Amino acid sequence: MIKVKTLEEIELMRESALIVSKTLGMLATELKPGVTTNQLDKLAETFIRDHGAEPGFLGLYGCPSTLLTSVNEAVVHGLPTDKPLEEGDIVSIDCGTLKNGFYGDHAYTFELGEVAPETKKLLEITKQSLYEGIRAFTNGNRVGDVGFAIQNFCEAEGYGVVRELVGHGLGKKMHEDPEMPNYGRRGRGKKFVEGMVVAIEPMINLGTHRVKQLKDGWTIVTADGKPSAHFEHDVALINGKPEILSTFAYIYEALGIASDEEKEFRQQDLVL
Repeated sequence: MIKVKTLEEIELMRESALIVSKTLGMLATELKPGVTTNQLDKLAETFIRDHGAEPGFLGLYGCPSTLLTSVNEAVVHGLPTDKPLEEGDIVSIDCGTLKNGFYGDHAYTFELGEVAPETKKLLEITKQSLYEGIRAFTNGNRVGDVGFAIQNFCEAEGYGVVRELVGHGLGKKMHEDPEMPNYGRRGRGKKFVEGMVVAIEPMINLGTHRVKQLKDGWTIVTADGKPSAHFEHDVALINGKPEILSTFAYIYEALGIASDEEKEFRQQDLVL
């Protein structure tokens, strides 16, 4: 059952989402060759608690970490390790928080130094597909419209769209109805209604869409060993239009990137 939020509840969710955003921005300044994902995990836990929230993933479904860090061919759910990151790696950092009884949850795939051109393009297309999906999250549309928008955009570039893992509703639970696949048919699935909040998160592979799970019981990797990208935003349906509650602005500020990509999805100005 879809749990519709009031405007007051959505503002509490925005607060949780922005703590994730700030955490990812902080981590952007720490990401460099030689750093381990375990080190990043400890930094993130401290940062989140210092900002009055709790790590949203730690202990959830038995998760042993604050972050899920997926490197290169890892798609999602990668557990932090003591293996140093290397020049040319990509790493998806997925993070959640819990504050005021509501969850925030979003992700960004980072580049470490110079990455291969085909990998850089994969990241660009995957992030663009996130916004294609968000544009389809409007009053009267359905789950399949978002999935179709993402799938159509990515498959036109020859990429594999992961089937086994999906976005989701968000609220007092990390995973609520509806499931939000990154593939689908227009006009199919549950209808979007005012006050819905969802996490839209394309997971796109350079090669095959097929994936497999590692023996750690968490990490999902591409079946062919090629890189995968993952970007995620929390989005509310307000006045019939998508409103992004999370932001990549803190990441861009840390990395010196100028971008107005989120402007069309904000009905109020973001104050950093």
